[in-house]
Amino acid sequence: MTARPANTHQARLLRLLRDSGPNSRAQLGDQVDLSRSKLAVEVDRLLETGLVVADGLAASRGGRRSHNIRLAPALRFLGVDIGATSIDVAVTNAELEVLGHLNHPMDVREGPVAVFEQALALAAKLRATGLADGGFDGAGIGVPGPVRFPEGVPVAPPIMPGWDGFPVREALSQELGCPVMVDNDVNLMAMGEQHAGVARSVGDFLCVKIGTGIGCGIVVGGEVYRGTTGSAGDIGHIQVEPDGRPCACGNKGCLEAHFSGAALARDAEAAARAGQSTELAARLDAAGTLTAADVAAAAAAGDATALELIREGGNRVGQVIAGLVSFFNPGLVVIGGGVTGLGHNLLASVRTQVYRQSLPLATGNLPIVLGELGPAAGVIGAARLISDHVFSPA
Repeated sequence: MTARPANTHQARLLRLLRDSGPNSRAQLGDQVDLSRSKLAVEVDRLLETGLVVADGLAASRGGRRSHNIRLAPALRFLGVDIGATSIDVAVTNAELEVLGHLNHPMDVREGPVAVFEQALALAAKLRATGLADGGFDGAGIGVPGPVRFPEGVPVAPPIMPGWDGFPVREALSQELGCPVMVDNDVNLMAMGEQHAGVARSVGDFLCVKIGTGIGCGIVVGGEVYRGTTGSAGDIGHIQVEPDGRPCACGNKGCLEAHFSGAALARDAEAAARAGQSTELAARLDAAGTLTAADVAAAAAAGDATALELIREGGNRVGQVIAGLVSFFNPGLVVIGGGVTGLGHNLLASVRTQVYRQSLPLATGNLPIVLGELGPAAGVIGAARLISDHVFSPA
């Protein structure tokens, strides 16, 4: 198992090297508030732990040339992003570059044992290619439901029957023989976009994931805000329609019941059967079922019904985001998840609603954009989560 840094100075140095790559001692000294002699002591101690290595001579700044320092090239993190209908597994190096990434369709309702068997099989496949010969130094896991964060345990997740209270962190830590951290999948998407995506330079932002369910990652001052019990950002269960459709959570009229991947597919099938769209009807005949991807394809072909379904859904999402924007005043709103295949049609109606409803002071310079990383956002966020843990004082 990897050594952990002994103090906050070492932890800070490791995170700097993770986020900005190899650095000279002189450059590191500019970024952390340490005297040259104290910095030298901390760097030497990190070299002894094997967490960092010397990496050639740095460019001269006058006087003796300093050595570059980088994170150990052999460090490996495993990122596992469990969605409602698929699993993504990736191996990264210490700088969180994805070295290998596999995806497998899987229904989360099959339960934790079956899902983790599949996740471990994918991890073993990546290891077998020589990407992580020495095993993993840590693993981050995302699940599509609320998580009691300190214990790494899902709590009453509406779309995950059989997962309530399952000790994900403990079970996988034993299987993998390394530290494991568990979080909600939307928080990890936010962390991924913050580390390597569209939110790189933003301290306060919202990351909305629209897939089988709908959730929101909240980043405040560069840190994910999880709330008192870990359920912050559960916006899919905000009511948008009094006495509306029944939702999996037991309430009526939730955003998720009216616009999510599943709700969109159901509405598209109803429209196709009612003869409102020849494009959707043809797709339904061919496949026997419709998905959000079919709606996106029909909209791209100019189908009026598909465009209207997307516009209505975007309005509902925009209505909820407008309330969040007025309350939180973020610097950016990122939209990601499976339904982002609906792309700019969805984005346009979300933007219209938010700009119309929120105060000009909150929306004057507010970009509302699609995520940059697609399916890699969750696994990069998972690697970021576990690296934050490994690169924190023991």
